[in-house]
Amino acid sequence: MNGSLKMQRYMREHLHLYVYVSVLFVMGVVFGAVMVNALSLEQREEIARHLGSFFHMVNDGNSLQPEVTFRQTAGMHIKWVLLIWIFGLSVVGMPLILVLDFLKGVLVGFTVGYLIGHLSWNGLMFALVAVAPQNLFIIPALIITSVTAIAFSVRLVKQRFLQKKGSVYHPFMRYSLLTLSMALLLLGVSAFEAFLSPVMMKWVAPMLVDVS
Repeated sequence: MNGSLKMQRYMREHLHLYVYVSVLFVMGVVFGAVMVNALSLEQREEIARHLGSFFHMVNDGNSLQPEVTFRQTAGMHIKWVLLIWIFGLSVVGMPLILVLDFLKGVLVGFTVGYLIGHLSWNGLMFALVAVAPQNLFIIPALIITSVTAIAFSVRLVKQRFLQKKGSVYHPFMRYSLLTLSMALLLLGVSAFEAFLSPVMMKWVAPMLVDVS
């Protein structure tokens, strides 16, 4: 019961931040999808060539070794979370957290927008297999980390500039533990991307080789 009350209080206090960060992320997705239409013909052809090579590589079973893929994706996710954590420790870093969330939305929107725009239903199928599963965990993890970082940064502002009393030790520990939990979750997602996602992509790769 005590845990339930704490969760309810937490959501009441931070709901507006979750809404704000989520809306910012969605705006990034929309912006990324719109960017696809701004590509020049040469840029579209260049991306199509790289994408076609990737589909052939997946179809032939010549994708990167799972261990290499795991190191690359895990490194990328951990760096992203670490940046948010560091920005949350400083007042000036708070806007940069929002920039990272927007950029993540742009990346997702551009990727899905290009796949659907270039490959139509086949692109949608590939996006559902190669992009959607891991992002069902990555996006909430980053939003939770971002909201926690912003809330901690706001607390620092209140204590430094509004002279509010109280120690930041316990809030800092909660903030760091939650960030660590999200990092561990993203390590699990990285394992999925490295070992299971290539198998799923190979299911749909034959449909894409001839149309890419």
